[in-house]
Amino acid sequence: MNKKIALITGITGQDGSYLAEFLLSKNYIVHGVKRRSSSYNTDRIDHLIKESNIKSNFTLHYGDVVDSLGLLNIIKKIKPDEIYNLAAQSHVAVSFESPEYTANADGLGCLRILEIIKSLKLKCKFYQASTSELFGETAAPQNENSKLEPQSPYAAAKLYSYHITKIYRNAYGIHASNGILFNHESPRRGETFLTRKVTMGVAKIFLGKLKCIYVGNIYARRDWGHAKEYVESMWEILNQKKSNDYVIATGKSYTVKKFIEIAFKKIGITIDWRGKGLNEVGFDKKNKNILIKISPKYFRPLEVNHLMGKSLRTYKVLKWKPKIKIEELIKEMVEEDIKLLKKF
Repeated sequence: MNKKIALITGITGQDGSYLAEFLLSKNYIVHGVKRRSSSYNTDRIDHLIKESNIKSNFTLHYGDVVDSLGLLNIIKKIKPDEIYNLAAQSHVAVSFESPEYTANADGLGCLRILEIIKSLKLKCKFYQASTSELFGETAAPQNENSKLEPQSPYAAAKLYSYHITKIYRNAYGIHASNGILFNHESPRRGETFLTRKVTMGVAKIFLGKLKCIYVGNIYARRDWGHAKEYVESMWEILNQKKSNDYVIATGKSYTVKKFIEIAFKKIGITIDWRGKGLNEVGFDKKNKNILIKISPKYFRPLEVNHLMGKSLRTYKVLKWKPKIKIEELIKEMVEEDIKLLKKF
């Protein structure tokens, strides 16, 4: 029996690296697209590149979702059975600073791949990485039928890719699905993302390398899961007979404030709070040292206050459910960050 061939854009990211591991464990041949860079940016997948028993089933290609010809050449060459489009400019705050690039990569990047599938007449399944940011200020919990109200250039670009995926599915019969993933984290999360910034900051405070963490809106509520589990849902989505769109979430939400408190608990510190607004601070209950401060520079131009998913079809159709609780997730992130910092 021939092995299935999968192509992953954004393979060097958090989700791409976990998905590559998962598909290789399923005996896939995995191809990944990575952008050329003057700096070394494959640390999340180095173990896959180096492992001799994996090498023959794992190949990297230089490419970019903003480059149609490059994508065409890669897809034409490898003829994948499945394409997972995970490549994106995924920082909400950065999207306000670079809206045009965000639209090009996150919106038109999806279109470019769908056009290639259509023009080559490939019998290929397509997964588009969508986001809970589509819902914006729509009341929680959000599901597949909830109103979409994007509040950032990032979410607007993802709204385009979400709809164009549905349009190509219906117009051309492509097996194309959207995975509307709510926040999912891990030790592989980029350090500029809030959750990793917090766990890395906690680890630095534990090791005496930092005195205080600066954050933005601590009252924003999010539905947080583990990326390693969430990539399994991507595979489940593409292995359905009929393509569709699915919300992937835990169904529970917590404030950023609570996330911070749990993270500090993992190093034996209880956080208390005092003050209001920009003057609110979090301090060590024992020695009264201020460990958390609010900075206006970390607030978005348009805030999204509450995201929590409750799928109408995921648990029934995919038989997928998250197992890792938020406390386990944060504990793993803090412990891994402490290990990482001890190396330097």
